[in-house]
Amino acid sequence: MTEIQAAPQADTASIEEMLKASGYSKTAIDYYITKPHMGQIPDADITSEMTGTCGDTMGIYIKMNNGVVGDAKYQVMGCAGAVSAAMAVVDLIKGKDLEYARSIDDGIVFKVLEEIPVKKHHCIQLAVKTLHKALDAYKD
Repeated sequence: MTEIQAAPQADTASIEEMLKASGYSKTAIDYYITKPHMGQIPDADITSEMTGTCGDTMGIYIKMNNGVVGDAKYQVMGCAGAVSAAMAVVDLIKGKDLEYARSIDDGIVFKVLEEIPVKKHHCIQLAVKTLHKALDAYKD
C-alpha cells in the first residue's frame, strides 16, 4: 500500500466542516486530518492486512519492545471512518502488552472516537479485526 499524506493546512477547515456535518466528532476528525499513526514499520514484528466488505483495506504493523507494543502504524486505503478508527486503535495499544491489545473491541474504539456516522461503524470493526488477525497470527 502507498502512504497517504495528511491534507494541506489550507484544506483542513473545509474538510472539518464536511466531516462534522456528516456526524464525526472532533476527535475522529483530528485523527483523520493528522493521521498520526499512518505508515509502515519496515522491521515490524507483527503485520496483517484485511479488506472490509466496503472495499476499504488496512494493513497493521506492530513493533514490540520488551513485551509491549513499542510502536504501531496502519496503512489505510479508505474513508475517514476507517482512518479515524485505525488511528484510535494505535493510541489504545501503544505501550500496552499483547493481552491488553487483544482485549480491544469495537466499543472501546467507539468510546475513543466519541461519534462517527452509523453507516461507518463497520470501519471500527475492520480496524479491530485487522488488529486481532495480526495478534492471532503472531501467537500461532
